[in-house]
Amino acid sequence: MARAPFIGRLYWREYIALFASLIFVFLEGFIRVITLGLPQPIIRFCYNRSRNLFNLLSSSQGRQARSKQRKIVSSVANASDFVDLCSLFGYYAEEHVVQTGDGYLLGLHRLGWKKGQEGLRVNTGEGSTLKPVVYMHHGLLMNSEVWICLTETERCLPFMLVEKGYDVWLGNNRGNKYSKKSTRSSPASNAFWDFSIDQFAFHDIPDSIEYVLATTSQSSLSYIGFSQGTAQAFATLSIHPNFNDKLDVFIALAPAMSPAGLHNSVVDALIKASPDVLFLAFGRRSILSSVTMWQAILYPPVFVRLIDMSLGFLFNWTGKNISTHQKLAAYPHLYSFTSTKSVVHWFQIIRNKCFQMYDDDTQAPLSLGATERYYKVTKFPTRNIKTPIVLVYGGSDSLVDIAVMLKELPRHTVAKEIPHFEHLDFLWAEHVDTLVFPQVFDALEAYAGRDNQQQKYLTNGRIIDTEPWRSYQGFSGDESSSPMPAEISEGKTRVERSSASRAGASVELVHHTSPAQLVGRREATTPASPSPSMLRSDQKQDGVQKSKQRWSGSWLKGDRRHRRSGSTSSSRSTDSLVKFSEGGISIGVGKPMIGGINSPGLAQKDQIQNSNRRKS
Repeated sequence: MARAPFIGRLYWREYIALFASLIFVFLEGFIRVITLGLPQPIIRFCYNRSRNLFNLLSSSQGRQARSKQRKIVSSVANASDFVDLCSLFGYYAEEHVVQTGDGYLLGLHRLGWKKGQEGLRVNTGEGSTLKPVVYMHHGLLMNSEVWICLTETERCLPFMLVEKGYDVWLGNNRGNKYSKKSTRSSPASNAFWDFSIDQFAFHDIPDSIEYVLATTSQSSLSYIGFSQGTAQAFATLSIHPNFNDKLDVFIALAPAMSPAGLHNSVVDALIKASPDVLFLAFGRRSILSSVTMWQAILYPPVFVRLIDMSLGFLFNWTGKNISTHQKLAAYPHLYSFTSTKSVVHWFQIIRNKCFQMYDDDTQAPLSLGATERYYKVTKFPTRNIKTPIVLVYGGSDSLVDIAVMLKELPRHTVAKEIPHFEHLDFLWAEHVDTLVFPQVFDALEAYAGRDNQQQKYLTNGRIIDTEPWRSYQGFSGDESSSPMPAEISEGKTRVERSSASRAGASVELVHHTSPAQLVGRREATTPASPSPSMLRSDQKQDGVQKSKQRWSGSWLKGDRRHRRSGSTSSSRSTDSLVKFSEGGISIGVGKPMIGGINSPGLAQKDQIQNSNRRKS
C-alpha cells in the first residue's frame, strides 16, 4: 500500500519517538541555559548531593575498592590534555599542527622516546636513530586521549609500542578538542561544522600521514585505527591509490564500515527512515555539546552510570570487560566534539547498508519519481585497497558484521576475533594487553618498516620475503590463485639471523630449507619478541622465496638499476608478490611483465646468451 507523501515518510510510532526526542532536547537545552547562569556554589551543591546519593545507594565493598584506586583514577580523570596524561606515566610527548588542504588545523601528538631517552634524536635524518613509524587514529566523538587514559602502563598500546622501539604518532579529526580551528571559518559558524567522513578521507587522514612521513623522513608507516578511525582509513585507501604504498599495514581494531543499526528498535527505525532528523534535533553544528555540562555537574560515578546506560540502550553494550575504576578514569576523556553531519553520514550508511559517501541530494518530501533508478550515491571502492589489512574485532560487538565487511574488502584481508569483546573493550578492557596487543605486535613485526628492511638487505645482497602476509600467522587467504612451481616448493631460500646477529652482530646465514623442515622448525621454535628493526624469525618465513641464487642475483641487480632510475618498488601487497603466469615466474618490482619475467637482470642475461650463441 502506498504511503502518503510527506506525512507517510514516517510511521505513527516514529512520529511519537520524534516528538518525545524533541521534548528531551528542548528540556536539555533549557537546563543547560539555566546551569550556565548558575553561580559556582550552586553547581558545587548539585555535585555534592549527587555524590552523597550515590554513596548512599552503593555497597561498602564498592566504596573500599574505589578508595584503593582513587589516586591514579583521579590523576588520569583530571589530566587536562594529552601531554599531561603522558607525563603521569613518565613519557615525553610532542605536539604538532598540520594544515589540511581546505584550511583546518589538526593537532598531532608524537611519542617517540622511551623513558629516559628524551634527548635522543629519532627519525630526524642522518645521524639520528631510525625507528619504524606507527600512526594511530581514534573513533567517533573522540580524540587522541582515548588511547592513553588508562590506569596501568601495560594496558596502554601507545606506551607499549614506544617500549618496543616504534615512533608513535596519534592523529585528531577536525572539530575535536585539538583541531577546533580553521583558517577559513570560525567554530561559531555553520560552515566550520559542514564536514562528514568524506572530508576525513579526502583531507584529514592523507594530510596527517603526509606530514608524519615528511617529518620523520620515512617512505611509509603502519596505521592502527579504532572504530571510525578504521572507516576513515578504508575510505582514504580506496580513493587515494598512491597511499597504498605509504602504509606498510593497516590494523583495524573494532573495525567499522557498514553497521547493522542500533539496538533500540524505535530509535533505529526513526534514524533509518530519515537520518536528516538529527539536524532537526541537534542543529547543524556540533552534536551532543551538552555532554561537557553534565560531566561538570554530576558526581563521576553517576556520570559513568549514565554513560553505561546510554551505551546499553543504543548498542546493547554491557561494559563488563572494563573495570569500574577504569571507567572513572577514561569516561571523562571519552567525549570530544564532532559535527552533526558526520553522525548523519553514519546513519545514511546504516540505512542504505552501503559504505558510501555523504548523500547531499536527499529526496524531496513530495517527490513522486523513483529516484533510486536514476541516482546512486558513490560508494567507497574498498575492494581496490592493496595495503595488507588485519581486522581485530569483538565477538560481542554489535557494530561489526564481519561477513558483510569481508565481502567489501580485498581477498588478502586477515580477520581475528576476540570472543566476548565489545566495542570499547579494544581501548580499555582489563585483558586488552593479553588478548589484543599480541595480534597488533604480530602484524607489525610481519610488516612494519619493510621498505627500510628491503633497502638494507638489498644493500647487503640478501633475498627478501616477497609475500609478507603469508608469513603472518593470521593469514587465511586463498592460495589457489597463486600456485607454487615445483622448483620453488622443493627448496626455499631463506634468510635468518643467528643468535650473534640478534645480539647486534652482522652475521647472517643464507641456506636452503625443504618445506617439511621449514614447518617442523617453525612449530618447534618459540623465539623471543624481536625489535621492529630485526628481521623476522623462523615462524614468520612462510612466504614464497626465490629458490636459486642465480635468480636472486639477477633480480637484485635489476632492482638496484630500477631504483636508480627514479621509480620505486613496493615489498607489500600484490606489488611484492611472486607473480606467476604462463610465461614463467615474475618477481614484482613495480614494472610491467616482459616475456613473462619481470627482471631487468634476467632479460639482460638472456640477451647476452643469445648474442653468444649467434657468435658461436
